[in-house]
Amino acid sequence: MQQQYTIIGGGIAGLTAAIALRQKGIDPVIFEAAPELKPVGAGIGLAANAIQALAVLGIEKEIIAKGRFLEGFSFRTEKDALLAHTDTTAISRSSGQDNFVIHRADLHEALLSHLDRSRIHTGKPLAAVKPHGRSILLQFRDGSEHVTDYLIAADGINSVVRQSVLPGVTPQYAGYTCWRCVVPDGPAAAEEVEEILGPAGRFGIVPLTNGKVYWFACINAPSRDPEMKNMTAAGLGRIFSGYPERVRVLLQASEGLPLIWGDIADLPTTHEYVQGNIVLIGDAAHATTPNMGQGACQAIEDAVILAAEIARHKDPGMAFRAFSKRRLSRTRMVVRRSRMMGNMAQWRHPVLMALRNTLFRITPAAVFKRQLKTLYNVDLS
Repeated sequence: MQQQYTIIGGGIAGLTAAIALRQKGIDPVIFEAAPELKPVGAGIGLAANAIQALAVLGIEKEIIAKGRFLEGFSFRTEKDALLAHTDTTAISRSSGQDNFVIHRADLHEALLSHLDRSRIHTGKPLAAVKPHGRSILLQFRDGSEHVTDYLIAADGINSVVRQSVLPGVTPQYAGYTCWRCVVPDGPAAAEEVEEILGPAGRFGIVPLTNGKVYWFACINAPSRDPEMKNMTAAGLGRIFSGYPERVRVLLQASEGLPLIWGDIADLPTTHEYVQGNIVLIGDAAHATTPNMGQGACQAIEDAVILAAEIARHKDPGMAFRAFSKRRLSRTRMVVRRSRMMGNMAQWRHPVLMALRNTLFRITPAAVFKRQLKTLYNVDLS
């Protein structure tokens, strides 16, 4: 009798894992809490390591067709002075395409096109995870139940599965909050990503396809602050009023558009990703702050490597442990480095800001490129 695999979570991690498993002859069932498969988010970056992982699945070309490659990224001050610039075209030639951006909805749609919708059950928020002999009993809030042999938890940073098996592992607030928006007819933008660092906070601009522009804004604030939750584009315009003109224009163009708001958090890096016949992947395992643009990338890597280990081992439990062993060091590095980068980017003391800006200016571009090459060098076999 074939062993049954169940995935909790229909986001990027869960859908990519389902595709990877299907290619290994396993047909998992997916349960998603939301009433419909409607992705929440705006623009998303897929660096070279993620593109390589998608290429292993043979689906990178159709995803690339829905997004765009950018020539590099830069950091600037609120006065528009250049702090650092990295041209990623050279890196692209040596390690696969880099600095690719896509609307999250387009990526979601592309992944869904490779799956059987009848195997995806929506409107199924998970209530509890319990042992059931050698199997696992999933209890949903609607009163239904499901028994599975093996469980892949891809249910995000607030994972119910993780809370059940690792109750001490909880999200930690990074100290700053963030707004995101996609402007359908954005003002003309450069062919690269830019982050503007200043005393008010960070403002990022990411050109998408078809004239769309994705922006994000991060400021230091208490967690779950009602004032931040109710912030408008006009309010952000006042906060970032001293920033370059293109910031003001983007925020004005965003008035009336939905803003996606949330506090920035990550997970500690002290826990394992496997508990018996349960494995955590993506943000459920190693949620990271977005400062390296690696959240989705690491989730996609997880999916490909997990499927490879399941195909390699007759015992799924051994495959889960092998997966965890392979992933711990790399994902922990990403979480720690991203948190450090975010902390530095959010410095507001004038002395610290001056120190940060100086470090950006004097660090050779070759150093940034070398760090990126290290990040993009991943064994996906």
